[in-house]
Amino acid sequence: MTARALDEKMVIQPIEVSEGYWLGVIRRLSRDPVALVALAVILGLVLMAIFAPYLAPADPAKGSMLRRLKPVGTEGFPLGGDELGRDMLSRLIYGARLSLFMGVTPVLMAFVIGSGLGILAGYVGGWINTVVMRTIDVFYAFPSVLLAVALSGALGAGITNALVSLTVVFVPQIARVAEAVTTQVRTRDYVEAARASGAGGFTIVRVHVLGNVLSPIFVYATSLISVSMILASGLSFLGLGVRPPEPEWGLMLNTLRTAIYVNPLVAALPGIMIFITSISFNLFSDSLRSAMDVKA
Repeated sequence: MTARALDEKMVIQPIEVSEGYWLGVIRRLSRDPVALVALAVILGLVLMAIFAPYLAPADPAKGSMLRRLKPVGTEGFPLGGDELGRDMLSRLIYGARLSLFMGVTPVLMAFVIGSGLGILAGYVGGWINTVVMRTIDVFYAFPSVLLAVALSGALGAGITNALVSLTVVFVPQIARVAEAVTTQVRTRDYVEAARASGAGGFTIVRVHVLGNVLSPIFVYATSLISVSMILASGLSFLGLGVRPPEPEWGLMLNTLRTAIYVNPLVAALPGIMIFITSISFNLFSDSLRSAMDVKA
């Protein structure tokens, strides 16, 4: 089975949405304990990032060689100190800001760009579909990790270049899903009826197509947030993302890697935060997909 066929198989079947449908989605999510726990963790991380100046017990950039690699549980340092004697708890709290930003922003930008390209290719069809989709297929010749590293290496280290690289990685994936669901929707009876009544293409897309394709595209995009966080952390770990001394979980893993034999628990804390955040987004995405699947 080809990659294109696999992507189309993963797509949630578009349905004609209504107010009652969304109420049903919310009701099914509220009855899913996994979704509630995952959502609580995500909201907690977001609130931690927003209120970091009020929650952090110390300045995340202030260090002291006397407090270097303090173990977890040290008085005044609940989660120990890093390789420069900075408070790990404060750096983890502040690190949520950049880590969440680097994980969510590329997916949001790719959602906008990829949805536009996919809906255009799926609705218009013909040579436009061929040009757009064959161009997108070129990016599938490279694994996501390799493509992100290659683009970041070519553009140079930095937050902006890392965001651009990750966005380019996710645009083809979202565009392919958008094209698949749009191709299904454009043959529906209500679209054919609108076209027969003389409605223009823009009106049909705005009124009849968008409402039925954005939901499955959005659900698929949420599943990419966990991947985006891992890739962004990997770029920072390799020195291609966030630069020191900014607190970011992937960069913290890089700077603490030499301390793995001295204080392994402190060195593993950023990785634990990345794991918890990624698995929370992944579980919530799976629950949201199940809640939106009316047949299930």
